[in-house]
Amino acid sequence: MLKTIGFLGLGTMGSPMAVNLCRAGHTVYGWNRSDGKAGLLQAAGGRSVASIREAVREAEVVITMLPDAPQVAEVALGPDGILANARPGTLLIDMSTIAPQQAVTLAGKAAEHRIRVLDAPVGGGEAGAIDGILSIMVGGEADDFAEAKPVFEALGRTIAHCGPNGRGQTVKAAGQLVLAINLQACAEAVVFLEKSGVDLEVALDVLGGGLAGSNALARKKANFLNRDYTPSFRMGLHHKDLGIVTDTARAIGAAIPLGSVAAQFVASAVARGEADLDHSALLRGVELLSGYDHEEE
Repeated sequence: MLKTIGFLGLGTMGSPMAVNLCRAGHTVYGWNRSDGKAGLLQAAGGRSVASIREAVREAEVVITMLPDAPQVAEVALGPDGILANARPGTLLIDMSTIAPQQAVTLAGKAAEHRIRVLDAPVGGGEAGAIDGILSIMVGGEADDFAEAKPVFEALGRTIAHCGPNGRGQTVKAAGQLVLAINLQACAEAVVFLEKSGVDLEVALDVLGGGLAGSNALARKKANFLNRDYTPSFRMGLHHKDLGIVTDTARAIGAAIPLGSVAAQFVASAVARGEADLDHSALLRGVELLSGYDHEEE
């Protein structure tokens, strides 16, 4: 069941994912758009290559983990890209987060080259990628999903086939919608508690043990307590994802009133120059609106 894999995109998420594939015994050829990103992969026994062609020409599976749809299109559809160089029958797994319709379009273009496609965006952030416990939501043919299962099992813990192409991206968009609302609610609770004079750490422990608890609160508790916005998932990427959510909701006629408000808070943070901070920095916006300076309290 071990595969030869071309892995394209060795960034914050892609690098540890490629490492985990190596550790599971797969042969991994890694490529990145910029230099200097292959060190961890090479240390784990993977191979760094200088071109997409080198990464995909012998691969049974090609994985892309890229920032956005334009990069996916460039790497997949360009004259030196995946479709021009991968063998017919190759399984292309796009683990980037793009719009559902863009995933459907990619699958259609790949089919013209007899290349199969799964859209398989992930949740869990950098920590989940490092620990190999990502949530993976997959769209595409059931047989292709079954073939890819051993690959996914090296990367994640919760792995689900969500339906045909585009459905994995749809589920990911819904997850980003819920997460944005949850983080905004947590940020508002932090300021509410601190301005009331409550011991924040004690209060968050209590909230975390009740119905108000969530994975978002548990994972971001230390960020809120310490005002540490070192990114495990950048605000700018969440802004991009919420653009996908709002565009898709408009296209299908789904009302997302809370999601629209959360998207505005994220957009405001990006406009303030906070795109490279962790998305828990939504707390800064609530502090600003509340006239509250944590450092002065």
